[in-house]
Amino acid sequence: MRNKEKNFVSATVYLYNSAEEVERFARMLIQTFEDNFEHSEIIFVNDCSTDDSAGIVKKLSSIAATTSLSLLNMSYFQGRETAMNAGLDMTIGDYVFEFDSTFVDYSDQEIMDVYCQALEGFDIVSASPDKNRRRSSGIFYRIFDKFSETPYHMSSERFRVLSRRVINRVTSMNNKIPYRKAVYSQCGLRTKNSVYTAQKPDRKRADSMERAERHYRRNLGIDVLLLYTQLGYRFSIGMTAVMIFTAVFMIAYSFIVYLFGNPVEGWTTTVLFLSFAFFGLFGLITIIIKYLQILVDLVFRRKRYSFESLEKLTK
Repeated sequence: MRNKEKNFVSATVYLYNSAEEVERFARMLIQTFEDNFEHSEIIFVNDCSTDDSAGIVKKLSSIAATTSLSLLNMSYFQGRETAMNAGLDMTIGDYVFEFDSTFVDYSDQEIMDVYCQALEGFDIVSASPDKNRRRSSGIFYRIFDKFSETPYHMSSERFRVLSRRVINRVTSMNNKIPYRKAVYSQCGLRTKNSVYTAQKPDRKRADSMERAERHYRRNLGIDVLLLYTQLGYRFSIGMTAVMIFTAVFMIAYSFIVYLFGNPVEGWTTTVLFLSFAFFGLFGLITIIIKYLQILVDLVFRRKRYSFESLEKLTK
């Protein structure tokens, strides 16, 4: 008889119009958990899907013998990060898997490989494909790495496993987590990224996103760059430097015109005043932006999500 892991493991799975993928994914995950763990739970977070994603999960509850399945229904579409935060709050496992989607291009063995690496002393272990599927994601991560102060380099991840210590630390750092990967990179605990060779899917996956998800991802990207990088501050510093150079040039130019030219009465005074005014304005904006960054670090946005119901699918 195969010895199973004694640790209690949890998994949160994001569902949003995933009907074409969720059955294959759920069967694989349930089987993997039941084959390898004595105690496990899977929480599917239904972000107000308009297809039959939730119905498929309910039908699959009959195949789970020892794994506890739950379906967390959000009240309305709230986006991947908020929905996953809600699911994470419901978990009780010693180790928690986060699956941001039900798209599968990895084997079930990869799930256990990531878990085994966590047992080696890593509090966060993520699984990334060897090829990035979206060009926009690659551009976003390069910008983030360039302007972020953390040595952790982000990349596209299919899933990750977290120790309970990570979850406790992160929740103590922030009441609301607008972007989990950025917070995990700054928690100070040991992390590891496992790169696997992506399998060819059984069918060609549609690469288009619905309007709500596309709008959410675009706004999330902007928020993340402003919250977790120095992009806004460096931009304001750069603009201030440009305005300082312009102000110095205009001051020098106005004196030259005043001494050697025939300026209109009041022109020199007006130019000097505007030069100093713009210099002070941009300097003040830079200081305000820096203060806002400090406030964001000290007082994060409050926790904010709501869900309609929690359905216990298995005893």
